Amino acid sequence: MKILVTGAAGFIASHVADTYIAAGHDVAILDDLSRGSMNNVNPRARFYRGDLRDRDFVEHVVSTEKPEAINHHAAQIDVRRAVEEPVFDASVNILGSIQLLEAAVAHKVSRFVYISTGGAAYGEPKHFPVPEDYPINPITPYGISKHTVEHYLFLYNTLYGLPYVVLRYGNVYGPRQGSKGEAGVFAIFCEQMLAGIQPVIYGDGSKVRDYVYVEDVARANLLALEKGDGEIFNIANGVPTRDDEVFRVGRDNLGITGLEPKYVDKRPGEIDRIYLDIAKARRVLGWEPTVSLDKGARETVRYFQEIAKKQKTGASQKKH
Repeated sequence: MKILVTGAAGFIASHVADTYIAAGHDVAILDDLSRGSMNNVNPRARFYRGDLRDRDFVEHVVSTEKPEAINHHAAQIDVRRAVEEPVFDASVNILGSIQLLEAAVAHKVSRFVYISTGGAAYGEPKHFPVPEDYPINPITPYGISKHTVEHYLFLYNTLYGLPYVVLRYGNVYGPRQGSKGEAGVFAIFCEQMLAGIQPVIYGDGSKVRDYVYVEDVARANLLALEKGDGEIFNIANGVPTRDDEVFRVGRDNLGITGLEPKYVDKRPGEIDRIYLDIAKARRVLGWEPTVSLDKGARETVRYFQEIAKKQKTGASQKKH
């Protein structure tokens, strides 16, 4: 299958592109490199650099590639920036997605896999684990903008017959993760501890999230090419994990002793507790997570140790 993956110079989508290519699919990548890196781009994929909000650019890519499927990861993902710049957040996440939907319909794309948020869409839920049909009450512009596109997908399916699947992610972590944005807490803690910096936890450490390893997430994207027409799926572990637990597992895997985090005030727009019901993904997609938090943390820590080692070697070579 010929697939266009947006945002695949970034953390999660680069793993998705790799998984597609490993499965024998023909992949093209669209990314503006505002947060991603060419180091993440699979050399077997064709690469287009540009902005989703640029109608002519999006039309050029889709008309040139004529993909059978589009996997749409590209987004403004920083929750704090969304609070500070809601217009920018909406322009990227809503208007950029509409440009892509327009091109998908014009060029008869037969599958649209959209990446939404399970962490920010439901707001501050009162019942756990949270299923896909739980009321949507986001308390951040980011949650609003990501969820809004789900309505456009339903509309474009109704009006034009565009087949789609929505994947609502929990907090994805793993190799290549950046330290920008709330969901990058594993990366943030690893980078800070490797640099000898005391990590900061916002709140008292009891904030709960649902962490899922990136390779499990990539596998869900592979299954979504064939299953789940017009459906929405939570893709997570279904396990509540506290911030201070994430800190401890990262610290222990780094082999650091005696270090404790610094606790500061919780940031505006952050919810206190969220973890997701993944029964539907098990039932319909035939998907479930296979990587435990401890195993995923080991792989993530190993990645950041290698990065730190390369940086240290590079700095040493520059001195000489």
